[in-house]
Amino acid sequence: MIAVIESGGKQHRVSPGYRLSLERLNAQTGEEIDFASVLLVEDDDRVEIGKPYVPNASVKARVLSHVRDPKVMVLKFKRRKNYLRRHGHRQHKTIIEILSINVGKDVKDGT
Repeated sequence: MIAVIESGGKQHRVSPGYRLSLERLNAQTGEEIDFASVLLVEDDDRVEIGKPYVPNASVKARVLSHVRDPKVMVLKFKRRKNYLRRHGHRQHKTIIEILSINVGKDVKDGT
């Protein structure tokens, strides 16, 4: 079973047991969270596409850790003017593991 969820303004294709990195979520490590913004659910023989979301569908996940991406350096300068500015940025991310995809009363578990 496959689902497409929306988190942090981005769309992610997930299935049970899949691990992925999202924009920082306000949840503790080890906590289970539900994503109600499911855009698409694909089972073996059927596909449900939401308008914009699939009704009564959710994806359950567990927060594994909170990390930061590698530093991205931003540099701006003006040639021949002795002007140079450096700025670094590290984005906060949350690593999650998908536990199950729920559609209506059906529960499709990954174990």
